Amino acid sequence: MTKISSNMMRCNPRLIHSVIVCAVVFGSDGAFAQSGGPADTPAVTVRGQTYTPRSILARNMGSDEDQTTAFPPHKIIGNVYYVGTRTLSSFLITTPAGHILINSTYERNVRTIAKSVEQLGFKFSDVRILLGTHAHGDHQEGDALVKELTGAQVLAMREDVPALEAIKPSGKAHPIDHVLRDGEEVSLGGTTLVAHLTPGHTRGCTTWTMKAADGGKTFNVVFACSYRAPGTVTPDVEAEFTRTFKMLRTLPCDVPLGDHPAQYNMAAKHARLTSGGANPFVDPGNCWGEAEIQEAMFRAQLDLQRKQAR
Repeated sequence: MTKISSNMMRCNPRLIHSVIVCAVVFGSDGAFAQSGGPADTPAVTVRGQTYTPRSILARNMGSDEDQTTAFPPHKIIGNVYYVGTRTLSSFLITTPAGHILINSTYERNVRTIAKSVEQLGFKFSDVRILLGTHAHGDHQEGDALVKELTGAQVLAMREDVPALEAIKPSGKAHPIDHVLRDGEEVSLGGTTLVAHLTPGHTRGCTTWTMKAADGGKTFNVVFACSYRAPGTVTPDVEAEFTRTFKMLRTLPCDVPLGDHPAQYNMAAKHARLTSGGANPFVDPGNCWGEAEIQEAMFRAQLDLQRKQAR
């Protein structure tokens, strides 16, 4: 592993893995409609809840207001904090040597994120490293503005570099100060994150892991990338997701997080923070619940494509 130190800054229902999968075909639009966003097929039922491509996207993104309205900033565990919006996650990892930010989200959200950081008692200008989960505008469009406001070093997985370079809000070039490889470590002020290449949603989709100390215990925190398959699953994407879903279960996990809050039931867990009980974000039993949903959908999409190709 390469280490970046703080000095560098620089339906026929059937059972698949306990999941009911229903590939229902309406028309010949495939998994995604030609217009109007994702289709309502195929459908998968996981742990008693039914999902379609359309419902998953709606759950993740919410309304325009949800995407731009700050969710109350809060401590998750140890030195990990939430500073994103209602439906777009941004995480702050604080250290004595400065801070790490994961996901700038849209450029229009950057100052909202900065305000959330300040509300927690930290300085946005102390962000030293900016990381991302994947090269889509709703997660990394704001990278250039974060760098402009903080001087942070922007690190990106090698496979996502071309897609990131194409994200140019207001014509700004997308900054990339260091290109990461699978398994690389990023360290700052005693905190180390590991970049795990989990491709499929994008070529360089990155799931980050770290250890957080809280209450005399150490917890494995996972910042999951999106594992949602595109409308058409090509052979390359199939191979990527097959590798990704197999690898994910090998990661130690106590605290599952995601680049959309709904992926880890943030709102419900946040509501329980004031109850005085155990930290609701410590949830090892549901670490791979989102991956289970997305793997079921991925396999249902493949089945649907093959049936339509006959």
